[in-house]
Amino acid sequence: MKKNNQNTNNIPKKKILVSACLYGHCTRYDGESQLLRDKTFLEWKNRGMLIPVCPEVLGGLTTPRSPSEIRDGKVYNMDGDDVTEQFQKGADEVLKIAQEHHVVFALLKDGSPSCGCKHIYDGSFTGKKINGSGICARKLLENGVLVLAEDDMASAKVFLNE
Repeated sequence: MKKNNQNTNNIPKKKILVSACLYGHCTRYDGESQLLRDKTFLEWKNRGMLIPVCPEVLGGLTTPRSPSEIRDGKVYNMDGDDVTEQFQKGADEVLKIAQEHHVVFALLKDGSPSCGCKHIYDGSFTGKKINGSGICARKLLENGVLVLAEDDMASAKVFLNE
């Protein structure tokens, strides 16, 4: 039997989970992206190290969609609909992806009701931020995945020794 001699040197071993909007996908509630233009981040993207995910889309929400915020442990959109179930489903899907790919860490969009890891909006739809984590960020943290915000690139570089 012949051994498969494929060259695996080009396949990046370290994988990083990243919010799809930071990656450049138009998955935000407003249908836009928020591409992270950090030089190292863009190098990681070009090297195939990034795995883009949008928990809200994975949970079944559309793009664009009504903005959502966390209030009293539940997620409501601006129309008053309880969308907690979709946010939880998306978080579960993202955790599966993180575990399947043995990610080193997650780099998520702070402020998001899914991905916020330092701050989230307070649930009043007035633009006021509070300390806290989004549904997906919390799920990842509870399952041992290091979660960093987009403004933590210096820490991310140190963590990867880059």
